[in-house]
Amino acid sequence: MDRHYQNEIDRRRTFGIISHPDAGKTTLTEKILLFGGAIQQAGSVKAKKAARHATSDWMAIEKERGISVTSSVMKFNYRDFEINLLDTPGHEDFSEDTYRVLTAVDSALMVIDSAKGVEPQTEKLMAVCRMRNTPIVTFINKLDREGMSPLDILHDSEDKLQSECTPLSWPIGMGKRFKGVYNRFGSQLHLFEAGRQTRGGDGIIINDLSDPVLDDLLGSQADQLREEIELLEVAANPFELDHFLNGGQTPVFFGSAINNFGVREMLDAFVELAPHPGDRAALTRDVSPYEAPFSGFAFKIQANMNPAHRDRIAFVRICSGKFTRGMKVMHHRIGKEVTLANATIFMANDRENVDVAYPGDIIGIHNHGTIKIGDTFSEKEPLKFTGIPNFAPEHFMRVHLKNPIKAKQLQKGLIQLAEEGAVQVFRPVRSNGYILGAVGMLQFDVTMARLKAEYGVDAVYEPVGFTVARWVDCENAKKLDEFERKHPNNMAVDAEECLTFLTTSEWQLGYAKENWPDIRFHKTREIN
Repeated sequence: MDRHYQNEIDRRRTFGIISHPDAGKTTLTEKILLFGGAIQQAGSVKAKKAARHATSDWMAIEKERGISVTSSVMKFNYRDFEINLLDTPGHEDFSEDTYRVLTAVDSALMVIDSAKGVEPQTEKLMAVCRMRNTPIVTFINKLDREGMSPLDILHDSEDKLQSECTPLSWPIGMGKRFKGVYNRFGSQLHLFEAGRQTRGGDGIIINDLSDPVLDDLLGSQADQLREEIELLEVAANPFELDHFLNGGQTPVFFGSAINNFGVREMLDAFVELAPHPGDRAALTRDVSPYEAPFSGFAFKIQANMNPAHRDRIAFVRICSGKFTRGMKVMHHRIGKEVTLANATIFMANDRENVDVAYPGDIIGIHNHGTIKIGDTFSEKEPLKFTGIPNFAPEHFMRVHLKNPIKAKQLQKGLIQLAEEGAVQVFRPVRSNGYILGAVGMLQFDVTMARLKAEYGVDAVYEPVGFTVARWVDCENAKKLDEFERKHPNNMAVDAEECLTFLTTSEWQLGYAKENWPDIRFHKTREIN
């Protein structure tokens, strides 16, 4: 194997940032980009109406509401590492897209608000990470405000996330008494000066806790820090790399992203501890990143990133082999050889053409509706990577078209938005029209806004009586036909023509399961 090729894989880190809304994820993302030199100035996260918005938020509805709706991919260098950062939507209404992005990463960075501890959305995201044993690094944010004690946060995290916590940094005070962070990973103390925006290279650094300068600077907090660090050496779980890489232990860092405190300590440890691209499971075998033949899969489709060009971009995670511009690969679902002539890499809403890319990299491939989520590309054998799911929606709405002449545009828009994973579309078997399914309510607003802006369709949504969806199948075709005949008003097909059972409650679902034991009801569905 080519030594240069091996080195390119080993120095890559592909990770997603996950959190509950308002935990400070967007701020942390921007500070990481600042350290990587990818941006020169962080967007104003607070001033939602200001001219400057968070660099990782580009859709109009994101700027209006000050939330991350889509998933951005950002590439940059830090030290000797090549970083692919996937900024996933933190808003609870966008968890499906977030779930799917987590299938394309090798590790994750979890952000927790020190005042609120682990919140419900974080628990949901952790459950998805556990499905794949994704290694997770935790950043406890907002130490510049009053919050839970560090020990209470650790206990809360271990209890709710079912993962062993190992603090690799430790805060000195919090709120007005917040004085800095002791880096246990690097045995170094970085002191904080309130009101000073530091990029981490300046400020006061102390390498020895017994240094009397510490007493001059911290007063009574110096002895308290020494005692706490001594206690941690004895009582805290020792960091075990293998345990972390298997998803059983999370190293914990404390800091304040808005003030850049603790961010560099976390980032330095992250790039050293987090895994480089590893093997990927396909239906036939595991694929090693060190294999020479190219392979990759599409985990996200984004339409109209540039409205002027009406473009659609497939985000493709490279799993093995080296990408070179103009290379020919097989697009296995459609059985055709395609030329990858105009792939791009991303830096939020900036992008540039890429000539070469390696396993772990995310490249954007322009297409006109031929690529779907889950599609696989390879140079050699047919491969189908697993673990890229659709999740059963939890909210349902019927689409009502204001102008019936726009029916064709509505159909085109909904098909494309469904392929993109923005919303799920169901066609009732016994009636005309469309029912939209989403994991969160805000997706309906986004869908209507995008139908109008991108497809010229003026539509509204209205309630429909369903609250539960399950994909159904059965080994006995006659039984499935009979089930469908007995529930004519509950049956629909999704965008992939998969039969779906829609019902009004979990109780009704349980009743159907009890009466039809041969029918299988699926909450997730592997994307074909």
